[in-house]
Amino acid sequence: MKKQLIKRVQRLPKGMCLFGVIGLALLFIGCGKVGEKPSITQEPLPYKMDALKPYISDQTMRVHYGKHYTGYVDKANQLLKGGAFEDKTAEEIIVLTAGKEEHTAIFNNVAQAWNHAFFWKCLKPDGGKVDGKLADLIIKSFGSFDTFKQNFLEAAKSQFGSGWTWLVLDGEKLKIITTANADTPIAHGLKPLFTVDVWEHAYYLDYQNRRADFVNDVLDHLADWDFVAFQLKSTEK
Repeated sequence: MKKQLIKRVQRLPKGMCLFGVIGLALLFIGCGKVGEKPSITQEPLPYKMDALKPYISDQTMRVHYGKHYTGYVDKANQLLKGGAFEDKTAEEIIVLTAGKEEHTAIFNNVAQAWNHAFFWKCLKPDGGKVDGKLADLIIKSFGSFDTFKQNFLEAAKSQFGSGWTWLVLDGEKLKIITTANADTPIAHGLKPLFTVDVWEHAYYLDYQNRRADFVNDVLDHLADWDFVAFQLKSTEK
């Protein structure tokens, strides 16, 4: 096909030859991009940018989702392009690069992209209501929902610097853990069920330094326990 196109360009009048060559080059460039897709995709929000008000403002969402999350996705794809991990899923890349100094940048950006995509799904307008099997398991694991909430808040407050607070499934029991920076439970063989981002960019515009108030509002008003229950159900055989 390329040879035929080149011959056709060569037959053009001299005045048109340059334009033909340019057009041919652009065609080849365009064809090279057909079928290409990034290794890490930016997932759309499952709700409108202002849907979580008044607890999370649309201003925070524009910065958090539109700049921080977008930045991690873009940087991850830059680092992965043409490399050994390019055809792997985010989960596979995280497991393969965790703790490997030579892959720190890849781990940080891929894990942050994954953590954020998971975090958006943990939230919804008019959330905060838990029942059914999940409520029973929370009571079994922590004694009561109030105790779980208090333990989760304490973990979030005690996380020094940037990081995440998680509810995870460890075997048949629920646990609360924190991870620093980009670290994530799937790097440690744990099943994440729910998370709250406690990096300052997640809450500072709305809450300043009141991290505990932010986490409390998420638990009381925004937590999508239906999503958490679905995550739990997906582990059943």
